[in-house]
Amino acid sequence: MPASQPRSRARDRNNVLNRAEFLSLNQPLKGNQESRSSGRKQSGQAGAAGAQNSNPKERRQSQQLPEEDCMQLNPSFKGIAFNSLLAIDICMSKRLGVCANRASSWGGARSMINLLGITGHGIPWIAGTLICLVKSSTLAGQEVLMNLLLALLLDIMIVAGLQKLAKRKGPYDINPGLLDYLTMDTYAFPAGHASRVAMLSKFFLNHLVLAIPLRILLVLWAFCVGFSRVMIGRHHITDVLSGFVFGYLQFRLVELIWMSSNTCQMLISIW
Repeated sequence: MPASQPRSRARDRNNVLNRAEFLSLNQPLKGNQESRSSGRKQSGQAGAAGAQNSNPKERRQSQQLPEEDCMQLNPSFKGIAFNSLLAIDICMSKRLGVCANRASSWGGARSMINLLGITGHGIPWIAGTLICLVKSSTLAGQEVLMNLLLALLLDIMIVAGLQKLAKRKGPYDINPGLLDYLTMDTYAFPAGHASRVAMLSKFFLNHLVLAIPLRILLVLWAFCVGFSRVMIGRHHITDVLSGFVFGYLQFRLVELIWMSSNTCQMLISIW
């Protein structure tokens, strides 16, 4: 034991790394280790805090994203059918809009088609009904004209309300005319002209005695006015078809609230 101790001391002296200039190599870098350990602690704390802060967002995203993915990747059959019919409606309406502008294939006939549309506008019909009501001298005629006026006013209000709810634009970017603004017919769904001509044709067929050729012409006039709104690019095909349906429903409503002759005479006397 005493001999081994001097030998170990001699080895330590002879070791090159034990010299003064190499002592720094044998000692650990305390500053670097402390900075590294503190950096690791700070990064760990920041990561934990970030994980805690991001957990609610990630949870919300994890709750929302699967539903959105399911809606996009697994649409329902009704959604596919509705979107397909809507695409077909838009495509067909744009193809049939042959008078949408002057550069269209039938652009030269645009003025004539607009004139046909005016025959189904609400303002001329209301003005004509009022003129006929003033000149009418029979109780039966005044009764029919008063209920016709009621039907026209109901048509304008119902169509304007439905258009404000739907706010669907036409296949082409066409500004409404002055008469359209007066009757609040500024959107596409449902077509106001189509609902009006359907209601008028049904009203006249029920309350006027007309020959068969006149009845046929009346129905053709209604379909031509409705189709003209598609030709000038103002409405889609479904807008016109829904307008026909709403026009028939408006006629049924007027029949339910039909004003009697005494009521009409009272209103005329007040007026």
